[in-house]
Formats: sequence, structure tokens, C-alpha cells
Amino acid sequence: MAETKSTCCYCGVGCGVIIEHSANKITGVRGDPTHPANFGRLCSKGAALHLTVVREGRALEPELRTRRDLARENVSWETAIDHAAEKFAQLIREHGPDAVAFYVSGQLLTEDYYVFNKLAKGLIGTNNIDSNSRLCMSSAVSGYKMTLGADSPPCSYEDIDHTDCLLISGSNTAFAHPVLFRRIEDAKAKNPDLKIIVIDPRRTDTAAFADLHLAILPGTDLVLHSALLHVLLWEGLTNNAYIQAYTDGFAALRDAVREITPAFAAQVCGVKADDIIQAARWFGNAKAALSMWCQGLNQSVHGSHNSASLVHLHLATGQIGRAGAGPFSLTGQPNAMGGREVGAMAGLMSGHRDMANATHRAEVAALWNVASVPVTPGKTAVEMFEAIRTGEIKAVWICCTNPAQSLPHQKLVREALEKAEFVVLQEAFRTTETAPYADLILPAATWGEKEGVVTNSERRITRLHRAVTPAGNAKPDWQIACDFAKALRLKMASNGAANNANLAYFDYQKAEDIFNEHASTTQGRDLDIAALTYTILAEQGAQQWPYNTVSGGAKRLFADGKFATANGRAQFVPIVLNTVAEATSAPYPLHLTTGRLRDQWHGMSRTGKAAQLFNHYDEATLGMHADDMQRRKFVDGDLVEVKSRRGKIIVRVQTDAQMRLGQTFLPMHFGRAHLSHSGANELMPANFDPFSKQPELKHAAIQVSGVSLPYQVMAMRLGGTAGESLHELALQRMAALQPLLQQFDYASIALAGRDDPAVVLRIGSKTPISAAQTQAIDTALHLDDDNCLSFKDGRRHIDKKALLQDGRLLGIRFCGEIAAGKWLRDIALEGVDTANLRRWVFAPVATPPANIGSTKGKTICSCNGVGEAAIINGVAAGMDLAGLQKNLNCGTGCGSCVPEIKRIIHLQRSAQYAA
Repeated sequence: MAETKSTCCYCGVGCGVIIEHSANKITGVRGDPTHPANFGRLCSKGAALHLTVVREGRALEPELRTRRDLARENVSWETAIDHAAEKFAQLIREHGPDAVAFYVSGQLLTEDYYVFNKLAKGLIGTNNIDSNSRLCMSSAVSGYKMTLGADSPPCSYEDIDHTDCLLISGSNTAFAHPVLFRRIEDAKAKNPDLKIIVIDPRRTDTAAFADLHLAILPGTDLVLHSALLHVLLWEGLTNNAYIQAYTDGFAALRDAVREITPAFAAQVCGVKADDIIQAARWFGNAKAALSMWCQGLNQSVHGSHNSASLVHLHLATGQIGRAGAGPFSLTGQPNAMGGREVGAMAGLMSGHRDMANATHRAEVAALWNVASVPVTPGKTAVEMFEAIRTGEIKAVWICCTNPAQSLPHQKLVREALEKAEFVVLQEAFRTTETAPYADLILPAATWGEKEGVVTNSERRITRLHRAVTPAGNAKPDWQIACDFAKALRLKMASNGAANNANLAYFDYQKAEDIFNEHASTTQGRDLDIAALTYTILAEQGAQQWPYNTVSGGAKRLFADGKFATANGRAQFVPIVLNTVAEATSAPYPLHLTTGRLRDQWHGMSRTGKAAQLFNHYDEATLGMHADDMQRRKFVDGDLVEVKSRRGKIIVRVQTDAQMRLGQTFLPMHFGRAHLSHSGANELMPANFDPFSKQPELKHAAIQVSGVSLPYQVMAMRLGGTAGESLHELALQRMAALQPLLQQFDYASIALAGRDDPAVVLRIGSKTPISAAQTQAIDTALHLDDDNCLSFKDGRRHIDKKALLQDGRLLGIRFCGEIAAGKWLRDIALEGVDTANLRRWVFAPVATPPANIGSTKGKTICSCNGVGEAAIINGVAAGMDLAGLQKNLNCGTGCGSCVPEIKRIIHLQRSAQYAA
């Protein structure tokens, strides 16, 4: 067994991991105890990374179709690259360099990002390169640049240990950045006087942990932040000496917030004026005040000003540049910051240079030894796909991201991908929602197969070491980009398509060569890492930028009061108050908010391969306040139609105690790989912030109505034959079912279980399920042989099958009547003996007989498979959290379930006292 150090490929915490591998296969993963981002901790997603490294669904060979009416076929790398180069060269020659575009990803390593940026701006001569980081971090970048002058988060994770007031605005840190939340919990335990304030429309696990939860109405963050500043001014809690010495523009902002009183804000935001005052006092009186924010602020039509208004609180109180103090944006993806460092976005250049700055453009041209770099602004994510839809952009190269699931207003995105003349998808997984639109798929190396660096939220650069060779014929992303650049350069040089066709700097031999060139472009810049090398990162561990060999990395920035603005002074930004892009109305009376689940990541192309990550939630369920449910006569589990001005979807509905009246919540992860529709992003508006161009993915105005789908299907299958990989088999069955999903009004597919994973299919239809559809389900689930029990009632359209084998229930397929489906699924997953089951398996009963039923209930602890029922029983027996951890082992793995366990303890004890 060998071990290799790397990082987790999910969120921006940047946890160090140790990959365990043998015979070129990843067999396990654990947290790296020496890495300063996590000190050995991992969340449920990171701890299951090894379960996602499977061949099923991987892109293993280049696949090409030369016409849209043909299927893709495997081709050689030489053929694939030559075809792509020819298509791009032709379009550039006929329509100019802005006829092509690149849409890349925060999942890329910095070296990958660097090459793509150089390819687009240096060789082709277009600024049409943007990243999916536009969807998560661009407003934080814009807010930092407006106020501090540079995209330079000034804090470190260590500041959590030193603050005495932590303000979390627009982030469910407990779900989105779980390991960081463990550190917040530790800080609170060590210092009970630490005040934690959470601003969030929902009472999330993060909000429930806070000393003060400001449950604002969606989109009113800017008003609330301005009211906090008003109170700081009114009560004399600003640091006027700091403001005078180190900032500009305060007088105008002071006048602007003069009328934003707590009473006014309370009315707009839907919170108590006294709570606003309390929050401001805690912040203003703190010795060290720290703030954190994420997508709740960024994904807004005023996301830049949301971020800037939070920075204002720190500048006004001098709470920046010292231990425990500062505005700290939490990065969404593992290397969103690395992409910003190399300039791989439409308005940026290498080394935090601005494309609009002529001096910066000249510097980059000189560094790359080209005549010039383009000045015309590039298309950002939403703009790019609209330009593809209208035909302005003819070809798009999509790398390591999934726009057919992640972008808003999915109908327009699908139209764009269908309209494009040429779509390249460079991906590790050929099963994403974007893959069907690709004319060319290029197989990319994935986690554990790559060498390079990433930068996390605290500006810390970590070197990733390759543990295993890429699967099949997959290649590292930077190598694919270089091969394409060299082929394209020759074709462009031959037809004179671009001034930079002689660019010859894509002959990198290894990732380290690219890193060294990137580092050299940062010399003298705010993120200077010119002295940093792979050797230093390997020998001394992860380092923060800026870095020099004498003092190492910088824990904090702006301690000297010198900022990266033209005059060296921080700037207070004039704020225009806004709320959401679209208000609720009589036709659309409800607020829809979106966000993350604890155990899933983005579009689930990776986490969707680990069964245990579905056990907490396995369907895209709309959460709704109990009164809103009652008014519409919904009960938990009903299928409902959710409609916005852009589209409609059908999902299951559930009472959610986290919601305010008039508000709903839908997870953002589920798309057409797991549903009959595109999920939440089918409904989201494409409106975006005018400064950052980040879309408002957090809110839409909706209506919710009942829907009659009388023909239901519930199917489940686990188990296989000796010698088969049960994990791979479950994934194969899921892949076989996925083409069926869009045949039905509603359909969802998920995994379940752990060591013997099951596939679970749920269907709702307005019309009877056809014999052909039933047969297709049986074939996909291996329920089409004579070993199955069966029951049919043609008059009532009931058709049932069950597979009992070796004392276990291994599969069911119920059509027409599914009352027993859930409890049969549960006892199958728990391996309950089926001696007493045979006579009950087709009974139309929603609860199991007393001598059969499942005892586990909903899974709470994903790491150790502990269910809700066991925790409730433990509380009834007198156990506290420590007792539950000791006796049941729940909450002892990653710890992500601890807030929910605490909530169960509180609810059960409250019920006991009430009784």
C-alpha cells in the first residue's frame, strides 16, 4: 500500500488529503494531519472520495461525431486534436477570434488554468474565456477590488481562533464548508464569550448554532449591512482615526446610510430592529471582528455591493489586517482562486492584472512574447451562452464543468448548445448533462491522477502529487490544452488567421514548467510568488501568497494600512439599495431560494457515484413552511408543480422548519442525470450583477400547485453475483435507467446504502406506464428473470415484481400501487431476514408489519451509517451528545452530522418535557 499527498477536490477550504493506493488503484483516503487547512479532518464528501474513483461513467477515449445526426465514435488523440484545431482555425479565419470561446472551471489546477488563458488571449487573441467561478466568486472579487483595490482576501483560517465576534452572512458554512465549521465550533467551545451572528433567510444548521440569527427576507442583505453601519455610526463605534488615515469616500457613504435606520431595515428585511442593533453593538465593541460570506451574498444582482458593504463594516471600525479581524470570503471551489491568479476569466489578465489597463496588457504581451493581447471585453458565463445561442459565438470549448446543469435559465442554455456549430467537452466524466451536446469529448485526468497546485480560500497554495496514472487514455488538462494549442498554431500560421500565430511557448514538458512561468508573471504584484517552487511546497508544505523566501507566506494582508488602490487608500463605495431581481407577485407569490446539501457537491458528477452520500437526502425536495403547505393542502411527500417565469418542474414537497412563511428552498445539485428535468436552474433568472456579471442563482419568484400523477412507480435493486463489483454494478444499473427519466412527467434516480449499494427509481405519470417502459426498467435492474415473484392487476394498472434471494430482498419494481415501497427499500438495505416477508411483499400497506419493519429510519451520520431511529432511542434512554457518540459512533467521523444530532436531542427533550 502506497500513500500520496494531495488535496480534496470539492470546496474552497482546501483540505489536505492522503491518498491510499495499490496496483494503480485508489483504495482509500484520509485527512492529512499536517495540512494547516484541516489538520486531518475531512467532511463526509471528502471522506468518501475514494468511492468516486470508478471506471463506470469515465471518459476513457476521445469521442467524435462529424455530424449532429451521427453518434460519437472513439478516435485517436491525433485525430481528435487535429479535427478540433481545423474547426477552430476555420471559424477564426472566417469570423475572427471572438467567434470561439472557452468555458473552464474552478476544478482545474492552476497550471491547467494558465495554459487555457494563454491559449485564448495569447494565441487566438480573444478574451472569450470565462470560468464557472463566475457563478460563485466573481462578486466577492469585485467587492474586494472596489474597496481594497485587489482580489486579496486579507484573512487566514487561524483568525477564527482569535476573533471574539464572527459575522456569517449568506453562508450555510455547516453544509458548504463543513471542516471550517468544525473550527468555528472549536473556537466557540474554547471561548464561550465569542459572539456568532448569522444572516440567512433560513434557520440552517449554521444559523441554529449562532448566538443571533437574523432571518432576513431574500435579497435584503445590502439593506441590513447598511443598517449595521448606521448603528455603528449612531453609537460612536466607528474608528474615525483609521477612517481618516487609511480610507477615502466615507463621508458620502455616511450620508447614504443616514436614513437606513434599524426601524427602516427591520421593515424591509423582516427582522427585529433590536436584533440589528444588538448585532452592530457586538461587532462594533469586539476587540477583533471577523466576517465570512459566500454564495448567499455573491449570487445576486447586487452581489458586488453586498460584498463591498460587508467590507465597509471592517474599514469603518478598523477591523482588518490583524489577528481575528477582517472580511473573509469563502471560496466556492477548490481552485477558483488559482483561476483568478492566472487571469482565466473574461476581464482579467495574468498576475491579477486588469484587461482594461493598457499597461497591464503590455506587461502580459511582453511576458508571453507576443505582439499584443486583446482589448475587446470577453463574454462572461451567461453572456457567453447567450452569444452562442444567437450565433455570435460559433464554437465553445467546455472544460471540467457542466453548464447544462449549473447555469440559470436552462432552456436557453440547451438552445445555445444545440445552436453551436462545434462543441468540445474536455471532461473526466462522459455522463454529465452537457455530454449529449458535445461533438467532441476529450477524456481528462481527474482527482488523484493529476500533478499541480491549487489555492484555497486563505490564499494557501498546495502542491498535489499524482497517485495513479490516468484511467484509459485520459490526459492531464494542461497537456490537452497544449497539444491543441500547438496544432492550432500551425493551422493559424498557415492561413494568417492571427498576429500571434508564431507563439511557441506551449512546449512544456511537465506541470512544474508551467507553474514556474506563472510564478514569474506575479513578480511585484500583490500575489507575488516568484520565489515559490515545487520543491519548497514539497519540503515545507502549503504556503500562502504573497510569499518570499525570508518571511514565507503572509497570514494577513493590509496590516500597515496600505491598500492596492491607485492612492494606497481603501475605498468606501457608493451603494444603491436593491433587493431581488424579481419580486413576488400574485401569479408568483412565493420566494424560491437554492443552496447546498451536506453530502453532495455541485452537479453530482462525482459525489453521485458514492451511495452513502445519498443516504441523508436522495431526492430534490422542495422545503416549505407548514402553513404554506396547509394552505395548499399539501402533505409531506406530495408531488407538486413549481413554476417560475422561465419554466416549470415537478418535485416532491416536504415541511421544512427552517423556512419562513412565504419562502421555499430547493437544493441546487440535481439535474437531468438524476431527474426528468433540470432541477432548480430550470427556474432561475439569468439576471446578473452589472459589475461582476455573476448571475442571481439564489432566488426566483415562483408558484407551487398540486399535480395529479396517478400512475406511480417505485423500483429498487441491489446485490449481484459472486466476483462482481457491487459498486460498479449499481452505477451500471443507474446509467441504464437514466435515458428513461425524461419519458415521464416526474422521475428521479438515486443510489442508497453503503457496501452493497442500491439503485432507487421513482416515477410519477399522468398516463399508465407502458409495457415497453416496464420492460426497460426490469432489464436495467436485472428483474427480468423467472426468479422474481410477480403480481398483476391489469384493470387497475398494477404490475409488481420482487426478488427474494438467499433470505434477502434484493429488488422490487412496483407500478400503479407503491404504498409499501419505502419500507421495503429500507429493509432491503438493512438486510432484514425475509422469512416473514413473502406474504407481505405485495400488500398495499404503507407501514410494515410489527415483526418485519426497518429500525434505522433516515440516515443522519453518513460516515458510520447511523439512522435517526437509533439516535431518538438513545436520547430516550438518557444519552447526551457524548453518550450517543460513544455508544452509536455517530458524529465521530467527519462531524458534519453533529448539528443535526444536537437538533434531534433538543427536539426529543422538548417533547419529553412537554409530555
